[in-house]
Amino acid sequence: MILILATDGMEKSAIAALTAKGCEVETTFYAPDALGAALTDADVVVVRSATKVRAPHIDAAAAKGRLQLIIRGGVGVDNIDVKYAEEKGITVRNTPRASSDAVAELALALMFSVARFVSVAGHSMREDKWEKKAYAGGFELAGKTVGIVGYGRIGQALGRRCQALGMRVLAQDIYQDKSLENENMRYVELDELLAQSDIISLHVPSLPGQPLVCAETLAKMKDGVVLINTSRGSNIDEAALLEALNSGKVYGAGLDVFAEEPSKNAELYKHPRISATPHIGASTGEAQKRIGAEIVDIICAHYGL
Repeated sequence: MILILATDGMEKSAIAALTAKGCEVETTFYAPDALGAALTDADVVVVRSATKVRAPHIDAAAAKGRLQLIIRGGVGVDNIDVKYAEEKGITVRNTPRASSDAVAELALALMFSVARFVSVAGHSMREDKWEKKAYAGGFELAGKTVGIVGYGRIGQALGRRCQALGMRVLAQDIYQDKSLENENMRYVELDELLAQSDIISLHVPSLPGQPLVCAETLAKMKDGVVLINTSRGSNIDEAALLEALNSGKVYGAGLDVFAEEPSKNAELYKHPRISATPHIGASTGEAQKRIGAEIVDIICAHYGL
């Protein structure tokens, strides 16, 4: 029997489909120090963002020789030591198509929230306050320039939605599909994107070196810029962002991801100019079903089920 360890859980219909194929699915979460031992008994491990599969875990699994497949239910695979796993003969896959629309829609929702004080004004009403004048200075998205850093599946999904709202899109990506360009969308270098964008949305994996948004790159941005991050928390220097928020360099930010999760940076996520969510980018019912179905397809194809 094929044992599938879904450490961060799995959509119920996917579990049912795999069980019907004769697989056993275990959904226990294992802390990092216990994960390696757990992997020695698994044929497949399925992770989301919470579990990180690193070299010591892979060594433990490889010593037993049973683990064949690591699947990341989502887009990025930076929480898996991919090259190391593949050197040990373990296949690594992800589900890049399943959650693109969900993440793009959350990025757009965070833009609206920052632009119109949706989060902070809503919380003030829960405190029985009616502060209409305090939140009268919002802005409209139509006519604004949005810079999308990382124009892959999610970036393109966001770009289409922004163009539909009457926004101009500047995109930066190492791979450029020129067929996507039109009068409202074009590819530019990063410095031009930073200088011209009213809103900047990040859709890149965790990058080596200093964070993409740091004191140096913030200085290149427009005064009053809005930042959106639904990618990886490590892509923003949180101390630099706080300083920029307090100085007014950054008008506001919508954050779904943080350097540490759960975040302990209360000064940041409670800031009045922040709209924050707890890493829920792919957490729609539709996306979870698509992710589950893609995971089932990957496992069935791998084992010929």
